[in-house]
Amino acid sequence: MKKRNLAVCGIVLGALVSVEALAQSEAQVDDHYYNDRYCTTCHGADGMGSEGISAPRLAGMEEWYLKRQLENFRAGIRGTHEMDLQGREMRPMAMPLTDASIADLLGWIGSWEYKPTQVTLAGDASAGRTLYATCAACHGDAAQGNEALGAPALAGQNDWYLVTQLKNFKSGYRGSHADDKLGAQMAPMAGALADQAAIENVVSYINTLGR
Repeated sequence: MKKRNLAVCGIVLGALVSVEALAQSEAQVDDHYYNDRYCTTCHGADGMGSEGISAPRLAGMEEWYLKRQLENFRAGIRGTHEMDLQGREMRPMAMPLTDASIADLLGWIGSWEYKPTQVTLAGDASAGRTLYATCAACHGDAAQGNEALGAPALAGQNDWYLVTQLKNFKSGYRGSHADDKLGAQMAPMAGALADQAAIENVVSYINTLGR
């Protein structure tokens, strides 16, 4: 009888250990799954972005463009210039991502509802319309983007983020990496904008295009 009780106890104990091990394993999987989805910490629970920490909106952005940028950050093609402060903050977030986790993130982000952005600029949209004529060749007349040319939509993006990125391209903080072919095409376009006023004017015009 004593041996039988010991055997039963052994089975129960073994089952409890197995359950605990399974729970720990599932917790690890859940933690890893969650840790790949920390975008909301900076970009907002609704993916609308945060001007306070210069994190752009993700909701509504094209999957192919987000994929390219995450891969560029991961590979060090973007976010390594010492003066690209926001890029350098983003790169460590992308470095641990696998192709599978990037695909998961894109599916998740793609499910977020698009909401109109708030206008924060008071530039001269009329002057910006003239300046935008060059941009339209790649980004489209309505700033809707063009996947074939690798040009993302600009309409609907945070205007403060567009200003920052134009300044980064103009200054060589972005698009200067040897493997960033599309960024290299963008740099001279931004360089043609004479000053801060011109940058704000063209982005103010983009604001008028809606989404």
